[in-house]
Amino acid sequence: MERRISLKTTFFLALFAVLVCQALNAQEVSFQKKIRLLLWADLDAYPGLVEANSSQKKTDDETKLNKGIFDHAIGRMKQITPFLMNGMVYGWEFDYTPSDKLRGVPEYFEMKEIRPFDSEAKKIHYEKPWFDESKVHCWAVFERDQGMVQSYNQWADVKNPRIMGIGGGKVSKGFEGIQDAAQNALKDAVRTYYRKLLRNKPKQITGRVLINKIPAILINSGEYQLQLDFFLETGIIKEYQNF
Repeated sequence: MERRISLKTTFFLALFAVLVCQALNAQEVSFQKKIRLLLWADLDAYPGLVEANSSQKKTDDETKLNKGIFDHAIGRMKQITPFLMNGMVYGWEFDYTPSDKLRGVPEYFEMKEIRPFDSEAKKIHYEKPWFDESKVHCWAVFERDQGMVQSYNQWADVKNPRIMGIGGGKVSKGFEGIQDAAQNALKDAVRTYYRKLLRNKPKQITGRVLINKIPAILINSGEYQLQLDFFLETGIIKEYQNF
């Protein structure tokens, strides 16, 4: 009998090597206390950069990073990092209206931060950079304070379900492509969860989420592919009055 593999199953298989690699390279540090996010940026779009020799010592790479030779690529990573870490520390709010062709209602989805991450972003440390022929890599590290740890423990309460989604965004859009991918991943997670939970299509769903695992980022066919896992806190669910 012919077996069909879903898009999500295929994506999981592609992610497996990435996640295993991250697990092997990262020290066992509690995500509850310290976030270590492995980032990279392509160098192909930045002609004229000096190619790093694989035999260089770590200190040589760090010197290049500090001198600004890779400023453009590093700048992109420093846009992405606070955005994702905000989702891991404070979380995001969402407002979702499913499409309803019979009622002439288009789909609507909005995602926004629960609170800014401006001052916290200054406490992010970028460590152990290394370079290959086409990418610059770096660890971004952020340590939660006691209040953030307590907040994480509240989110991790058993009453908050775990949901997961995968979303895409165009690489050509740069940081905005990552934002699109994150919003699409959250929409995918919310839509999948409530379709199983609710018998009738609702008019509106609101809620909040907190990223509960290190995001997995891939590039496929010119798009960022972002997998996000969340704790979910439902806000309101509005039903239609007439059917």
